[in-house]
Amino acid sequence: TYKMITGLDHIQISIPAGRVPDALTFYVDVLGFTRVPKPAELSQAGAWLTVAGLNIHLGERANFNTDGDAHPAFCVSDLNALLARIETAQCRIRHDDGPTGYIRASAWDPFGNRLEFMQRLV
Repeated sequence: TYKMITGLDHIQISIPAGRVPDALTFYVDVLGFTRVPKPAELSQAGAWLTVAGLNIHLGERANFNTDGDAHPAFCVSDLNALLARIETAQCRIRHDDGPTGYIRASAWDPFGNRLEFMQRLV
C-alpha cells in the first residue's frame, strides 16, 4: 500500500489568550521543552517548543476550552522523577494502568489539557 504519511511535524495544544508566560513556566520549566523562534511570516501569538525532536505549538485562543481528555502521549525515561516535578508545580496527576510493558500516568497542564506520559519497562 502507498503510504502518504511520512512523520509527525508537531502537536498543537491550545491555551487561553494572554497565558503564554504561564504555559512556558509549565512546558519549559517543568517538562523541559525549549522555546524556539516562530517563522517571521507567521503570527507571533502563542509559542513553539521542542524537545528530543518533538515539536509543540502552543496556540492562544480567545474562546479557549478543553475536554480534559483528548491528549498527546509522550515517551519518558523516568516517569516518577517527571511526576515529582509536575506535583511540585501543583498540577493534577493520575496514575494509569498498562498497557503491558509500560508504566504510565496522566497530568493536566495549568489550563486543563491532559498530557499522558509513558515509560517503557525493559
